[in-house]
Amino acid sequence: MSDDSEYAFEQLREELVYDGFLRIKRHWLQHASFNGGHCEPIVRERIEDLSAVSVLLYDAGRDEVVLVEQFRVGLMGESDPPWTLETVSGFCDQAQEVPEEVARREVLEETGCDLAALIEIGSFFVSPGISGERIHLYCGRVDASTAGGVHGLAEEGEEIRVVVMPREEAAAELFGRLCSTSILIAMQWLQANQAHLRDHWD
Repeated sequence: MSDDSEYAFEQLREELVYDGFLRIKRHWLQHASFNGGHCEPIVRERIEDLSAVSVLLYDAGRDEVVLVEQFRVGLMGESDPPWTLETVSGFCDQAQEVPEEVARREVLEETGCDLAALIEIGSFFVSPGISGERIHLYCGRVDASTAGGVHGLAEEGEEIRVVVMPREEAAAELFGRLCSTSILIAMQWLQANQAHLRDHWD
């Protein structure tokens, strides 16, 4: 490793091991040790080239959130049933896609709702032990009275049901029916900021 800092690392080799719905590479690498010198080389697989947006939809006047419910393969054998309530979400299909534009597109595709405003909450890495995926998280203003139905793109195997819930009811379901990363972060952010949003948006 040419860099002598405590955060130096060197990628020794990589290979593509799978290229399907997900793209996975195997990496041979070596990194600096906190005790000085460097650790022994290690081999890790990583899910590649993922970037996504996630949007919590909120009607400040009615104090309701608009969520989506859909089947998730990751929950098979882990949750019964393997359907989850979550925020609107979608991948940024190309590196040049602007996350805010993706957010607006996904809200329309998954709920049929028109966004009246969009606030960025922040961005975070989902699971850095196995992936470089970063999620750009937003809160969007909508009219919950117009929300409902089943949406999604059939060609992408999507069947997404819109669910409208009072904000406090949704908050009571955190770590229960609402148990995925984006909805946990977004709902806790909303609980801390809802008074300001209601003053600003109502």
